[in-house]
Amino acid sequence: MAKSSVIQELLQYLDKVKGKTSEELLFSYKGVLYPIGLCSAETFQALDTIEFRHDDVFLAVYPKCGTNWILHILSDLINAVPNNTGGSSKERIYGLEFETPEKFQKIKNAPSPRIFSTHLLYDDLPKAVFENKVKIVLVFRNPKDAAVSYYHFYNNNPGLPDISSWDEFFQKFMSGEVTWGSYYDHALSWNKHMDEENIMIITYEEMKENLHGGVKQIADFLGFSLPEEKIQSIAENATFESMSNKSQETHGKFAPMLFRKGGIGDWKNLFTEAQSQKMDAKFEECSAGTELGAKLKYDKYCKY
Repeated sequence: MAKSSVIQELLQYLDKVKGKTSEELLFSYKGVLYPIGLCSAETFQALDTIEFRHDDVFLAVYPKCGTNWILHILSDLINAVPNNTGGSSKERIYGLEFETPEKFQKIKNAPSPRIFSTHLLYDDLPKAVFENKVKIVLVFRNPKDAAVSYYHFYNNNPGLPDISSWDEFFQKFMSGEVTWGSYYDHALSWNKHMDEENIMIITYEEMKENLHGGVKQIADFLGFSLPEEKIQSIAENATFESMSNKSQETHGKFAPMLFRKGGIGDWKNLFTEAQSQKMDAKFEECSAGTELGAKLKYDKYCKY
C-alpha cells in the first residue's frame, strides 16, 4: 500500500540518523547545508541525468512553506483526472533531491504524470526542466511564519541538529545557516522568473484564505478539467484539520513534525520587536518593489 511505503521511507530515514551527533547530521554541498538522512552529494551530481517529460509537474517550495499540503492536493488532482490508468499518484511522487541515485531508475519507469517536489533554487534545478517546459507550481509563505515553523521542525526532527533557543535559530535563519540555505536566496532566485508561462505562483496565505479557489487555480494551470463538486471535495480533504486527523495513518511517527499548527500569524508568539524589525529591514532590502514582494502582502501578514 502507498501509505505504508511512505511510512517505511520515513522509518528508513530515522534509522540513518540514529545515534548521530548534531555535527554529523548535516553536510555542505556548494556552500549550502543539507540533511544526511535525506540527501547526498551523489544524488545532486546525478540530477542532470534525469529525463523529464512534458507532462511532469514540479512543486517548488522553501522548507516549511506548504510542501506536504500542496503535494496532497496535486496527488488528489491527478487521481481525479478521468482515464488516469497509470496507478495511484502516490507511486509517482518524488522528492527531487532526496534519497540516493538508485531511485532514478524507479523515476524513469514511473507512470505519467510524475510529480517532483523540490526545495532547490531555480538555478540549481536540472536544465532539462526548463528546456522541456515542465509546469512548475511555485509556493511562497511569509518569511516570519516560515521561520517559526522551521524552528519547531528543527527541534522535533531527530535528523536535524537541536537548536537551543529561538534566538539562536533566528540568527541562523537570517544568515542562511539552515538546511537548504537562505529563504531570501530562494525567493530571489525564483522572483526573476515569475512571469514565465510554465510557472504558476501561489502563496500559502492565499490557499489558507480561499482553499477552494487555490485548488481550482492549480487544476486550471495543469490543464485538468474537473467538475466543481470534485474540486470542492479535494479542497475539503486538504484542510489542515482533515490532513492532521489522518496524519498518523499517512505519516506515522513523522506526523507531529509535519502537522503542528498550519496557521498564519504564529510568528507573533516568538518574534521580539527587534527581531521583527530586523526581518522587516531584510525583506525591504531583498524584496521591496519586486513582484514577489507584492504577492506576499508583507504588510498584511508580517506587521503587528
